[in-house]
Amino acid sequence: MLATIGFFALAVFGLGAVSAATDTDIISVPGLGQGPGVTGMLIALLVFALMLGLTLRRRSPSSAASLAISLATALGHLVGVWIAVLIGTGGLITATAVAGDLVRGGPSVVLIIAAAIAAWSGIALRRTRSARPRWPWERDEEE
Repeated sequence: MLATIGFFALAVFGLGAVSAATDTDIISVPGLGQGPGVTGMLIALLVFALMLGLTLRRRSPSSAASLAISLATALGHLVGVWIAVLIGTGGLITATAVAGDLVRGGPSVVLIIAAAIAAWSGIALRRTRSARPRWPWERDEEE
């Protein structure tokens, strides 16, 4: 759960930074509203959480899985935005142009990096077998 929240926070920060640095909207098609962006991010979050959850079920998950998780997350975002734009405008060309702009303009790279960092940290937490912090009186006497 911590890694999923971390991914969302990094993605929102990164997308905001790209928007501020380029002085453009992430999706700059007039009349679309926020629906495609929200839909894409929800699907990206679901893909990230599902793939990381499946990875963490292994006995000793590999940190190399963070690459696959990050690519699938970015692809899920693109598919979600593409479908939302297609439903919102009914134009196949507009939906494809918006998805292409996400890849060319940098938002997809931001999502790949955010997902890779968050997935790696989630896998690292699992591999170190970290547990919740405990007060001294909660510990066993044998320790």
